[in-house]
Amino acid sequence: VQLQASGGGSVQAGGSLRLSCTGTGLTFSRYAMGWFRQAQGKEREFVSYINRSGGSTYYADSVKGRFTISRDNAKNTVFLQMSGLKPEDTAVYLCATRSPGTYESPSAGYTYWGQGTQVTVSS
Repeated sequence: VQLQASGGGSVQAGGSLRLSCTGTGLTFSRYAMGWFRQAQGKEREFVSYINRSGGSTYYADSVKGRFTISRDNAKNTVFLQMSGLKPEDTAVYLCATRSPGTYESPSAGYTYWGQGTQVTVSS
């Protein structure tokens, strides 16, 4: 299984970016997906979740109303549309697959991880 994230870059505060994560070596539609981020010197933080069909999503409070997760199972790709970016959104953004099962929270149960893409937001 490989997950390749792309779309990161440097933007000014208030700007937008669209991240993509494409999976290979797996039946993509069988997995819920998540986005996480890790800022330098900080722990990894949950950002967003989307179920297998794309009909259910969940967001961390810090990004709710600004970020939108979506997926295209025909292209084995999950997206994260980010708008209203803030300097505190600066981090490496990683996508991950969520194994089927019942979990206590949307941030639990992730197994395969991509390498991430850097997002830098300047003030």
